[in-house]
Amino acid sequence: MLKHQLLHPQITAALARGGHTSKVLISDGNFPHGSRRGPNAEVVYLNLRAGLPTVTDVLEVLTTAIPIERADVMDYARTGPYALSADPEIWADFRRLLQSTDCRGELTKIERFAFYDAASTHDVMLTIATGEQRIYANLLLTIGVVR
Repeated sequence: MLKHQLLHPQITAALARGGHTSKVLISDGNFPHGSRRGPNAEVVYLNLRAGLPTVTDVLEVLTTAIPIERADVMDYARTGPYALSADPEIWADFRRLLQSTDCRGELTKIERFAFYDAASTHDVMLTIATGEQRIYANLLLTIGVVR
């Protein structure tokens, strides 16, 4: 019997195969899973419908199951059709949920195409596709050390 909140067997098995410095991508509903998949990444499609589940639903559960030493986000555009003038609202939720982890709620911004490249490396061992509709909601987590 598991003591943490994570019950999904495929996600649990994938996390068990990971270790320190392995990465987990929690992706929003717009992420190109087919073309930006890491070669070692198992993809779990949780995207039941638009909006369900959210990236924050998944993050909340993952924080009970793995140590998180780093959290990377896709930096937002300052010009163009998807431009924002401030951090996306969802980032405040990320910071709150990650406050008790080793990264202490700090988010590292990565330029859009560099983020796609980072999400496609051999270190990414799990990609969790959500139905998240908020933009700039992709989150790349680095697994830390169990103390």
